[in-house]
Amino acid sequence: MSATPGISRSSSGSILKTTTTWGARLALPALITLLAAGLSFADGKKHKLSKDFDAVKGGHDGATVDVIIQFNQTPTNTHHQKVQNKGGVLKTKLDVIKGAHYSVPTGSLEDLENDPDVAYISPNRPLSGTATSTLDYTPESVNAPTAWKQWGLDGTGIGVAVIDSGVTAVGDLYWWIPSNQTYGSRVVYSQNFVPGTADTSDQYGHGTHVAGIIASEGWFSTGSNFTHTFKGIAPNANIINLRVLDQNGAGTDSSVIAAIQTAISLKSTYNIRVINLSLGRQVYESYTLDPLCQAVEAAWNAGIVVLAAAGNQGRNDSASTEGYGTIAAPGNDPYVITVGVMKTANTPTRIDDTIASYSSKGPTAYDYVVKPDIVAPGNQVVSTLAPNAALLSSPTDVYLSEYSSSTTTSTSSGGNTKNNKKNSTSSLTTNTISPSYMRLSGTSMATPVVSGAAVLLLQQNPNLTPDQVKARLMKTASKSFPAYSTATDPTTGITYTDYYDIFTIGAGYLDIAAALSSNDLADASAVSPTAVYDPTTQTVYLVTGTSVVWGNSVVWGNSVVWGNSVVWGNSVVWGNSAVWGSSDCSGFSVVWGNGVVWGDATNQTTSTALSIMIDGEK
Repeated sequence: MSATPGISRSSSGSILKTTTTWGARLALPALITLLAAGLSFADGKKHKLSKDFDAVKGGHDGATVDVIIQFNQTPTNTHHQKVQNKGGVLKTKLDVIKGAHYSVPTGSLEDLENDPDVAYISPNRPLSGTATSTLDYTPESVNAPTAWKQWGLDGTGIGVAVIDSGVTAVGDLYWWIPSNQTYGSRVVYSQNFVPGTADTSDQYGHGTHVAGIIASEGWFSTGSNFTHTFKGIAPNANIINLRVLDQNGAGTDSSVIAAIQTAISLKSTYNIRVINLSLGRQVYESYTLDPLCQAVEAAWNAGIVVLAAAGNQGRNDSASTEGYGTIAAPGNDPYVITVGVMKTANTPTRIDDTIASYSSKGPTAYDYVVKPDIVAPGNQVVSTLAPNAALLSSPTDVYLSEYSSSTTTSTSSGGNTKNNKKNSTSSLTTNTISPSYMRLSGTSMATPVVSGAAVLLLQQNPNLTPDQVKARLMKTASKSFPAYSTATDPTTGITYTDYYDIFTIGAGYLDIAAALSSNDLADASAVSPTAVYDPTTQTVYLVTGTSVVWGNSVVWGNSVVWGNSVVWGNSVVWGNSAVWGSSDCSGFSVVWGNGVVWGDATNQTTSTALSIMIDGEK
């Protein structure tokens, strides 16, 4: 089977390379002052320039900085010219957020801030992917086989925009009709947004793995010689490949926003109903100001379900919060479906599944939005391998003996030059590398599981709105969890304890069969609620708003959606104050007071929201 390329496009206009290194580990966070909870574009001059610029604004040394400027209206040539008159260079038009990506002199930032047409200025921030069985039972754990067999649903006709490191059209992403031996790629469109190249293939390996979780048909693990098939949740969906991450898994806000803008424009052409964002970065301001969040809201309002990874900072206790308050952008936006990660325990049953200790927890910084919205399998997930991808290394290996009963020989490692030492002509043994699959872990892997579920819902009922899909998935999610679970890191010996509260597992564990069996239709917005702390009663309660579906009826009440074990009345329950202890402890003060849990807004070089998980967690 030979691949046939999809349509390829290079990005319009050049995009300045980021000066930030994304491979670095998360530095110890320096606490910074929270912006007021009521930030808005109308707040005036003092809030129009991101605090990231405090160290550089007013400089006159000729230095320039990449920025995203949001205007009060879609910018015209006159607006672009005004920026250019101050030494700026237009890089990318981002009309979807009423903005654009520029390179501007640092000395012009304050002048631009004073422009009454300017709403907000932020850096063109870097992002990265969020990944790191032991057989993999991801589809079984979320009851996907029921959708395939009982309803005959497989994602046919639905387009999913995978905004990631690119998607290589490997064999498992092909359609095939055995009766007439015809086949073709389901990667139906490809476009590059990475500066300096027009290549749309996956040189990193992350995007192809994500696409396989959504839509792999599992051809290369199907047949009499195989004991297990690695199949995606919606195995006949079409993939729209929008490459925004480079060969190191790094990208920038402007590239992702441009890709989202393209997905919206191509919605009708390829029936794009879902966008998967297994990437992200630190939260630097309210979602109402963040250009990345504004872009995902634009897609949502255009009728596209947006899925975003929660992040992999759940073990981060550097601010004494036990990993709470670490949700990454754009998963902090209340519109999108934000996904945390479960472990399947390498069994198809759900009863022994537990939360991964590295899964980021809410509430979100600045806005206190309740996140994640839902959790799904994402630990040690086996999915499609992009040959020669940079992610390939020993910890990601899948061995043929794990899913094959064949006794044929193999001399291939799927292009994995790092494993060439393992190549040999011998019967399949534990050291024979699969040429088709690898395993990764993280919220990057959990997110496409829920994307696949959204695809199946939309195939069943194409008239569902994004809010109805989100509400249906959350309401029907399983609420059965233990009070807590523990995981011990074999390298450090540190034991992590997770409590199954609303900020850890959201509305519960994805259940595709339950979602497809439901006929409930949300008749209002499904934006995630906000958590508010009342110091007089020392309780936290949820604010949903009058025009939001949650809490406005018995059908969509808080206890129905989040479960009695998570929400009790209007107070969030977290196991005898196990989360932060008391309101006078340091962790509590960081989350609910005047600090940010992780990262330093003045040091983007070492702040990463979603690092790659390789080994995952046992």
